[in-house]
Amino acid sequence: MSELFTSDSGRSDTSAASSPSLSLPIAAMRTTVVAVVMVILCVMMVHADVKPQKDFNLQRFAGKWYRVGLAYDSLSFVPFRDKLKASMGIITALPNGNVNLTMWDATTLSCRSKLYQYERTSVPGQFTYFSTRHNVVKDITVVDTNYNEYAVVLKHKVFNREYTQVALYGRSQRVRIDVINKFKAFALSRGFPRDSILTPTPAENCPPSGSGP
Repeated sequence: MSELFTSDSGRSDTSAASSPSLSLPIAAMRTTVVAVVMVILCVMMVHADVKPQKDFNLQRFAGKWYRVGLAYDSLSFVPFRDKLKASMGIITALPNGNVNLTMWDATTLSCRSKLYQYERTSVPGQFTYFSTRHNVVKDITVVDTNYNEYAVVLKHKVFNREYTQVALYGRSQRVRIDVINKFKAFALSRGFPRDSILTPTPAENCPPSGSGP
């Protein structure tokens, strides 16, 4: 084994004779690595090229929504997939174009609320917010909505298993099957496996009666 690394004249012929056979696998490996990197970059570019709803209108988008679908493939979330419930949220449009989102989520012990603050961008229908959980700024894109029935929202366009989510929102806790199919098709196109695309059942008494709008 050591002769491959020595440079003394008595073994130079052995090294020279061995180098062509070694260079072929190395060259092939480099080519493979470059090809893989190019594929990853292409996939990232395609995933990043997501346009928001045309002529997005924040005032029409504001109000009560139910999250009736979620695509999320984080390994830490897998144990909780069968416990997920449809949750309710209230979107409040602020005068400066930013958004406050209050979400109520049912847990095994209670119903808890959380406030998210989304900042507007130069593109209508696209927002950003700072995730305290992951300590990173994430982007939010309203991909498709008809305002009075459903909305498909993408979180973190450049696919990251821990960060990226696709959510389906409905003005009620029940949406049409063709809307659900549209949501599932979009999630699949973003690279989510089928078992990570969920349509949870409605939560019971969350938020508690009298505490919501």
